Amino acid sequence: MDIKTATALRRLRLVSAPEAVSFLLLLICSVLKRTTDFNAVPVMGSIHGVLFILYVIFWADAWNRAKWSLGTAAFYFVLSVLPTGGFFAERKLRRAAEDAVIAARARKEGVVNA
Repeated sequence: MDIKTATALRRLRLVSAPEAVSFLLLLICSVLKRTTDFNAVPVMGSIHGVLFILYVIFWADAWNRAKWSLGTAAFYFVLSVLPTGGFFAERKLRRAAEDAVIAARARKEGVVNA
């Protein structure tokens, strides 16, 4: 994995958890708007919107650089529209990055031809 691909995956991983948190907070604010006089939906909606746009941009970049299959790319996109999906995306991307580092070290040391 080259440095640009690793960077693209890292950016996607770093924005996925905050995007998921903002989605959950937006849902809570929506409920509070309907049940109380508290209305933070415009603020949380804007924050979530920016984070979602960043996620989609980073997702497209990661898809392009990592040469994901259509199924893998669709999986990560579907996770972005689920309330807690960003947490699962972050965990899966972190594991993939750790596996890539282990494989690169093994290739460098001549342990495997991976």
